Amino acid sequence: MGRCLSRCLVGTGLLLAASLGAGFSAGALGDQHWEALHGDVRRGDVVPLETILDWLDAHYIGEVLEVEVERENGYIEYEIKLLGPQNQVVAFEFDGQSGRLMSIEGVRIDDMRRP
Repeated sequence: MGRCLSRCLVGTGLLLAASLGAGFSAGALGDQHWEALHGDVRRGDVVPLETILDWLDAHYIGEVLEVEVERENGYIEYEIKLLGPQNQVVAFEFDGQSGRLMSIEGVRIDDMRRP
């Protein structure tokens, strides 16, 4: 599977539109929320998704299945689900402002860690 995270995400058309979290529902809330998110990234208030994907790619083996972006009370969180080499699904949650990994949930997570 190798270095597939960023390329697979873009190659499969999942870029942020894969699954929209609270506050970013495309149909119900419109483009203004996407514009606000892009503005937050441009100002440096939110870490770009690419930075998070690069970190994941450097530390874990897997293919991106889903990306969710949630905004609650001004707080941004990224949740990224990866498919591991043993077909395990692992969810990674990141703080959108700092880029810090907050939690990992799934099975056989150690089998996905890069040496």
